[in-house]
Amino acid sequence: MSVNGILCLDKPSDMTSFSCCAVVRRLLGTKKVGHGGTLDPQATGVLPILVGNATRALDFLPDHTKRYVATLRFGAVSNTLDVWGQVFETHKPLPTQAAVEAALPAFRGHIMQVPPMVSALKKDGKRLYDLARQGIEVEREARPVTVHALTLLAFDEAEGTAVLDCTCSKGTYIRTICDDLGRVLGCGAVMTALRRTAAIGLSEEQALTLDTARALAEDGTLAARLIPIEQALSEYPAHTVSEAQAVRFRNGGALALNRLKGNPPVGLTRVYAPDDTFLGLGRPEADELRIARLFFE
Repeated sequence: MSVNGILCLDKPSDMTSFSCCAVVRRLLGTKKVGHGGTLDPQATGVLPILVGNATRALDFLPDHTKRYVATLRFGAVSNTLDVWGQVFETHKPLPTQAAVEAALPAFRGHIMQVPPMVSALKKDGKRLYDLARQGIEVEREARPVTVHALTLLAFDEAEGTAVLDCTCSKGTYIRTICDDLGRVLGCGAVMTALRRTAAIGLSEEQALTLDTARALAEDGTLAARLIPIEQALSEYPAHTVSEAQAVRFRNGGALALNRLKGNPPVGLTRVYAPDDTFLGLGRPEADELRIARLFFE
């Protein structure tokens, strides 16, 4: 019996996203595993791991917003923009809470952000983090990102530390926000901790720790905790077809739009059989609903 779905993992620190996938692959006894958004080794929190035929959805996951809680320390700068690189004290006056609150609005909404050198982006075919490890810094172009919300959760004026809650678009670098905030305040800042609390529509309340996942695997109940792939695709509208159309769709055939019940689909659509079995994603082209990706096995 194949194992399919999403394991919402609470990633521990000091472990790569790839290593987490390897552990889940072993626990579930399956080969097909991938993750829905890399977390840095030191970061913790929501790491959606796609299992079995759910890996087919990687290219179709909607651009869900992501949410993070980040801790930062003012009065220092780093070559990696966080405390895991080379940290240098600036010895500049630390900001007040009022000054931090006043600076935050500039980082909300549609902003331009320069990616950090320690990132998986490529420059001339080479990963930026590989160049950074060689001590090479290259010019990076600013990219548009969206910060939907940015809130100061806590502030310690004596220690010069702050905790930020950030809801943002894919591709936003939280440690860059920390570094830029420190620059605006004139004292520098480095990120000291990062936790992702939501990704691809999944929240930390749904996440299992690795210890819990291991215990469930020993009991033979881990597979039952997988989240159906259609939950991550729920932004796409759903359309139920007839039994005959379901058979044709399962076998790779396109469906005539004028023979579908109800309003014809517009854009990517989740296709269901009459018994509510999720078959896959369809895309209307010309006069047909053609297969974008099948998930039924």
